[in-house]
Amino acid sequence: MAGKLKITLVKSPIAAIPKQRATVEALGLRKLNKTVEMPDNGAVRGMIARISHLVKVEEI
Repeated sequence: MAGKLKITLVKSPIAAIPKQRATVEALGLRKLNKTVEMPDNGAVRGMIARISHLVKVEEI
């Protein structure tokens, strides 16, 4: 059974490349220090790997 991940945007994506900005928005992160809960699966893990320098991830 897959758990959930709590993803928090901790760094602004303004200076990031456009593909990374699109990934941040696709995860539902609009503002700094906002948190979303996503399922722990391969697709979400891949998105997190692409923007790991911008987010903080916790397993719940």
